[in-house]
Amino acid sequence: MPVALITGAASGIGYALALRLAREGYAIAALDRSRDGLVALSDRLALEGRKHAWRVADVVEDSELGQAIGELERDMGPTDVLIPSAGIGIETGSEPYRADLVRKVIEVNLIGVSNTIGAVLPGMLQRRQGHIVGLSSLASFRGMPRMFAYCASKSGLNAMLEGLRAEVEPRGIAVSIVCPGWIRTSMTAEVANRVPNLLELDDAVERILGAVRRRRRYYAFPRRSAYVLRLLRWLPEALQIRILGKMTAGPM
Repeated sequence: MPVALITGAASGIGYALALRLAREGYAIAALDRSRDGLVALSDRLALEGRKHAWRVADVVEDSELGQAIGELERDMGPTDVLIPSAGIGIETGSEPYRADLVRKVIEVNLIGVSNTIGAVLPGMLQRRQGHIVGLSSLASFRGMPRMFAYCASKSGLNAMLEGLRAEVEPRGIAVSIVCPGWIRTSMTAEVANRVPNLLELDDAVERILGAVRRRRRYYAFPRRSAYVLRLLRWLPEALQIRILGKMTAGPM
């Protein structure tokens, strides 16, 4: 039975992916900071008779994370699919400029992913097989007002995974970069009523799983939003900002 290791598995996208992958025949190795959320996931998976194990760990704490992943792989077997889903979205702006919040977002969304990959990749390279699925965002396409830390973390993630893929793909390891738009989760609850084209969680998860099944190198959705964001750089800066205001959470 293949093993899927998922961080951020106690809620949101990570939780939903764990349930769906378990139903598709994967054993689930779940990680999160929230013990209560992991217990809830475990109860659900046990009720369905799915093989799983979990550990509490913070992706920012490298040694703690490495120990937890080592224990999970001893219990469940080596990781076949890695989905570092743990992430945060905090509004960051210029007034006041909060360097501590910028650091926090980048630590979780970029360094946390790096820590997770660092704990799993040596085994994948030794076995010459595996699949790393990075959950990025359409926000990686351009820096956005009030979201610049989040955009920076996801742009950095894309660059890191692109460089990693160039090295490990010839050695049998797939690297997918998935860039969804806004998804209805607890993290987007505050802006849900102000964001057009908000994706429902089940729809987004099915699209992500489609990319996993096909081992796609890169997948951005919804297609129209991705297309518009790609075109933005060709427009004057002032017009870019106006369009972004309509696409995100109101006037910027």
